[in-house]
Amino acid sequence: MVLMYADPAATEAMTAEERAEVFRRHEALHQDLAGTGEMLNGAGLAYPRDTVTLRRHAAGTSAVEGPLADTTEQLTAYYVVDCASPERARAIAERVLDFHVVAVEVRPVHDSFGMAEAP
Repeated sequence: MVLMYADPAATEAMTAEERAEVFRRHEALHQDLAGTGEMLNGAGLAYPRDTVTLRRHAAGTSAVEGPLADTTEQLTAYYVVDCASPERARAIAERVLDFHVVAVEVRPVHDSFGMAEAP
């Protein structure tokens, strides 16, 4: 999984030209990976201000408006990729780093929610 992080304030401040450039870069990545079958899915996420974080406590559940972590860079989008190696996943992730996406996590998916064969 490729998790992309950006500063929401910087995202909102982007010009139309900057937004078009980000769109062009992601479209090019999608087109390149369409033929390889490596791109399984992905999506952009709503702004953190539209987030609700739920927490379980001994006394029950609490809900707080906003993201889990109070940081400048927030999770903004993700791709699920199926790659032959961790190095290939990193190479794909490096393509989304730019003036907008300032950090990317590459994290293996360890569970396909019961879709894999049972042991």
